[in-house]
Amino acid sequence: MDKLAMLGGTRAVPRDHRILPWPAVTEEDRSAVQRVMEGGRFTSASSGETEIASLEKEWAEQVGTRHCVAVSNGTAALSLALAALELEPGSEVIVPALSFIASAVAPLHVMAVPVFADIDPLTFNMSPAAIEAVITPRTRAIVVVHLHGLPADMDEITAVAERHGLAVVEDAAQAHGARYRDRPVGSIGRVNTFSLNVSKNLATCGEGGLINTDDDALHTRALMARQFGELIPARGERSYVSHALGWNQKPGAIQAAFTRSQLSRFGTDAKQREANVRALLDRLSALPGLMCPATPGDRTHAWHILRFRVDPSAFGLPDAYAGPVRAAVMRALRAEGVPAAPYQLMPLPHQKIFRERLGFGGYPWALPSARTPSYALDGFPHTLRVIEDSFTIQKAHLHPLAGELLTRYADAFEKVWHHRDALAQHARSAPYQSPWERADDIAAAEWEATGL
Repeated sequence: MDKLAMLGGTRAVPRDHRILPWPAVTEEDRSAVQRVMEGGRFTSASSGETEIASLEKEWAEQVGTRHCVAVSNGTAALSLALAALELEPGSEVIVPALSFIASAVAPLHVMAVPVFADIDPLTFNMSPAAIEAVITPRTRAIVVVHLHGLPADMDEITAVAERHGLAVVEDAAQAHGARYRDRPVGSIGRVNTFSLNVSKNLATCGEGGLINTDDDALHTRALMARQFGELIPARGERSYVSHALGWNQKPGAIQAAFTRSQLSRFGTDAKQREANVRALLDRLSALPGLMCPATPGDRTHAWHILRFRVDPSAFGLPDAYAGPVRAAVMRALRAEGVPAAPYQLMPLPHQKIFRERLGFGGYPWALPSARTPSYALDGFPHTLRVIEDSFTIQKAHLHPLAGELLTRYADAFEKVWHHRDALAQHARSAPYQSPWERADDIAAAEWEATGL
């Protein structure tokens, strides 16, 4: 193997092998957008608008639910889903300690208290045992995140929820098309959400979100919540009567039309992505000390993000060097042309908004009906360890034509692993800071720069 690129060698991934644009935009996508431009009906408040209703119908059929409500973005979808459950202020909602922050701030939007559960170190999702350990008499709902595209243990989690009378909300923002025991994600919980952000496997040309449910009442409440509490007729005049507290989280017809066009080839793209990713992982699974993402036999993976963990013993180092080894591997891969990067630098409970109970001027924690759960880091050992010893590949593998690029990535991984002794030396000698300590320093510098 050639010398490592970070030590002056030739890159394994040539510079002209770039990440293909995502989402892939076709003439059909452009025609769909043009159709809306020419029709002149741009939001769900436009009488006679059809793109949004059509997307809702098509996605409900895809997921296998009775209803779908399209909204402005994935975070809005989660917030409105929780609002539709009519949680009392101060209610507790269980969320995973490892996820995008939207999973944890959505409860705050409805004045509920997020309570964090640790993750399973193999699937990166909350385990049923971790959920049950943090249930209290105030718990009302569980937000189950299918992180990176792998479904969580839904039957077991649903059983826990039923024992305690809790609502299950699937946050499937990264898991479009994944299946759990032959059921599509987004069809198992009481009310469930997806994101259509431009980065997602099923994307729009910007932002969008979807709420799926079989519950007629939840569907109606979510519809009202997205637009000022109103009930907008498909035809006829708008009454401007607000029947409940609502927001303004309407979707755009252009975004709906774009996603409908993407949805027409979603299944084909997902099959090709599966083949490309499997070919990559087949090669990488042979590398000692590299833990590749796994898929239990009873579910499928959407492959939104690929997370890899490193074992320092394969580099001749003790366990205490897990973080430095991960940092050395990540640096070497990036030099070779692989966009290795962290996903979340800290557990969600370590985010300032939760540590300092910021919320709405200290609420919902300050409510008489609420309690203050512990957000101390020592309560989430699996999350800490996964953040410490893992890195991800994002976006590069989403395009169905990414197979050749992923082959080059596999070459780069094998080259880096061939030089494990050099990386071990680098891990022993280079300055190191844990990801969450680094995030604290970054956050402090960013906040100081605002002058607030």
